[in-house]
Amino acid sequence: MHRDYGRDVLAGGWRTSRRPPPAEVQAERGLVVETVDGSFCGAIVSCEKQAVTLEDRFGRQRVFPLEQGGFLLEGKPVTLVRPRPAGPAAGPGRPGRPGSPGRTASGSVAPPASHARVARASRIYVEGKHDAELVEKIWGDDLRDVGVVVEYLEGIDHLSAIVTEFSPDPGRRLGVLVDHLVTGSKESRIAAEVTSPHVLVAGHPFVDIWQAVKPAAVGIVGWPRVPMGEPWKEGVLRALGWPADTAAGWRRILRAARSFTDLEPALLGTVEQLIDFVTSPGSD
Repeated sequence: MHRDYGRDVLAGGWRTSRRPPPAEVQAERGLVVETVDGSFCGAIVSCEKQAVTLEDRFGRQRVFPLEQGGFLLEGKPVTLVRPRPAGPAAGPGRPGRPGSPGRTASGSVAPPASHARVARASRIYVEGKHDAELVEKIWGDDLRDVGVVVEYLEGIDHLSAIVTEFSPDPGRRLGVLVDHLVTGSKESRIAAEVTSPHVLVAGHPFVDIWQAVKPAAVGIVGWPRVPMGEPWKEGVLRALGWPADTAAGWRRILRAARSFTDLEPALLGTVEQLIDFVTSPGSD
């Protein structure tokens, strides 16, 4: 080939030679990525020298090797690298973090920006204010996208009457999230009184929604056992040595719940089940 024409454009690799290498992204905890083959999507929970561990919304964890262009971040190939030593804290809205464009805090693919949607007739009820705030923080984007409103009840002692007042039907479904829904509990007996096929009462095994946040996310070894007869929240604050202020304690816990990776799988699966139920075809 004559030197005036440079290298042969038909030679192998001419396409890839001009393609820039994937950008390098620090594998920070909580960053949501997807494998290039689309087989797994999750948030980073740890990163070693040659591998990264991802956890999906159901709490399943898998380990993947760190290789060039082995992951997708917001649909674009990236190469994950070990995080640099910690520096000043990053501000809110950092690209690629849970809740940023691309993925919601629940791990779902974020939909394109659109106008506000009219709320469905179907609803999700939760027991208390703390439950509502946690659901809003993690699933708020998803719920707004499908037009589902979450309301809190301040307890479920009168659930049957509440359901009757709601008047559920095929186009007006009701999902109810209940704390401590285990065999033999007061909550399980109350839930059993609801028989409408248009109502789904589902729950988690924790005494309170506080326990649905993973201890590691809060910075504790585990949730303390509170003696029978002692108010649970106050007992937790006392055992942890935190100030005796339940509102302040909850704010501390809620700040720690940044994405679905900070929640227990038992809560994740239940909330997803309720969302599916009230948004199924024919439910408005």
